[in-house]
Order: sequence, then structure tokens, then C-alpha cells
Amino acid sequence: MLNATLALLSAANERLEKAIYLFAMFLVANMVLALFLSALIRYMSGTGYDWFIELPPILTSWLVFPLLGPLLKSGSHIKVDLLNNVLNPWQFTVLRFVIASIAVLSSIVFLIAGIEATNLYFMLGQVMELEIEIPIWWVYLAFPTGFGIMTLFATELMLVELKKLRDLARG
Repeated sequence: MLNATLALLSAANERLEKAIYLFAMFLVANMVLALFLSALIRYMSGTGYDWFIELPPILTSWLVFPLLGPLLKSGSHIKVDLLNNVLNPWQFTVLRFVIASIAVLSSIVFLIAGIEATNLYFMLGQVMELEIEIPIWWVYLAFPTGFGIMTLFATELMLVELKKLRDLARG
């Protein structure tokens, strides 16, 4: 049962990870293009469009939060490798299981908070004061999206460590 669930979740997360990295590349390209076009238009005409400059900070939340899960899974997040050499494999696996469990629980809490914040801004109907109107809830939607994705990836890590614990206990 654990192996089947882990295989299904891993396959889904692998596809999701590729889509997220593709989305992140698209966002970074748009952010750089917006700044380049802002400089080019300002140089050519002497005036520019403010939204070109304001677009990258708006897109940053959509760059950061969806990447939380893939970065957690790949180990590319900030961490301290102090206990790696001190703990035996069983203890290290237990530690990683506890960390993954905390990541699952905290991502669920932040997912719920993000949904509530997004819903609040959606109901308020506020928009950003730019040359183009972007609803504020659209920016806040990155929070529950990112933490929902992180919940999936942290659950996979938790199941991987649970499987390792089972294998170490058997063997």
C-alpha cells in the first residue's frame, strides 16, 4: 500500500515539478523582458510605462511560492548539515521524517491561511493602482497555490522517510 501510494505521488509530483520549473522560467523571462522593454522604451521615447517596472515585483510571489515544494524535495532550500555526521542512519531517517511531517503540517496551515487571505481580497475587490488593473487577490493566490504544492511534495518526502524507516526496521 505504501509503495503504491508513494509511486503514484512521486509520478504526479515529477510531472508537477517539470511544469513548475517551466512556469518559473516563463515568469523570469517575462520579468527580464518587462525590464528590458521599460529601459528600451524609456531610451527611445524619453518616457516609459510604469507597469513595465512594477510587473516583476508583482510576479515574484508567483515565482517564489510554487517553487517551495520542488526546492524542498531537491534539498535546495536553506539548511544546516550539522547532524549528518553525528546521527546513525536510523536516527537520521527519524529526523528527516519529523522534518517532513512538520513541513506537511505547516504547509497545510499556510494553505488554509492563504485561501482565507485570497478570499478576503477577492471579496474586497481591490485592484492595484497601476496603468493596468491587476486584482490584489490574484497576487495572493500564489500563497495557497504554493503551499498546496508544498503539501504534495512534503507528503512525498514524509512517505519516502516512512518507507526508509520500515526498511531499516526490517533489516
